[in-house]
Amino acid sequence: MNFDLSSATALWWAVIFSGMYHGINPGMGWPLAVSAGLMERKHSALPKALGMLAFGHLIAMLAILLPFSLVTALLTWENEIRIGAGLLVIGMGVYLLINRRHPKFLARVHPARLALWSFLAAMAHGAGLMLVPIYLQICAIGAEEVGHQAASTLMQGNIGNAFIVALVHTAAMTIAGGILATLIYFWLGLKFLSKTWFNLDIVWAVSLILVGCFGIYSAYAGH
Repeated sequence: MNFDLSSATALWWAVIFSGMYHGINPGMGWPLAVSAGLMERKHSALPKALGMLAFGHLIAMLAILLPFSLVTALLTWENEIRIGAGLLVIGMGVYLLINRRHPKFLARVHPARLALWSFLAAMAHGAGLMLVPIYLQICAIGAEEVGHQAASTLMQGNIGNAFIVALVHTAAMTIAGGILATLIYFWLGLKFLSKTWFNLDIVWAVSLILVGCFGIYSAYAGH
């Protein structure tokens, strides 16, 4: 049985796994949720902080995906849009490989504004861009299903897909990050975190490049 990487099932799993990957990455904020729980000295602060981080991440995903949802109805430019998006994602990955310094402006955001911090962190690290080639491929499959109908019909469907992709991705991110935050907060402690801190910056940048290449390949292959 062949596993088609461009199939709808594979693409939705890619949305989920990218969310889990973002959730595991400390750069997306789960250590801040642990810190919030410890500073406020109450268990309820942990899920509250995770919720704020999730909200900020969701808004960042929509800020990237929704503009693309408005242009995906232009079927005559479909391949050009997908190739351009792939190049944009690759460019972001190359930039992050060259410049590995974390954005300094994130340190200026007040610790209480977790949603704002999460939004800015996701935008600065290109988290939303990682979803773009996957999202455009999902839209391409949807366009094949409805045929060359009115642009408004395609646009409405693609906007709906943008919200679903963002929600599924953010839910996977929150669950993955929440599990790590809960383990650290209740059982392992900050000492364990300081000894086992892991940096996924290089992996993050390379994954952006690979996803961008996948988007360009899919466009050229006519999937």
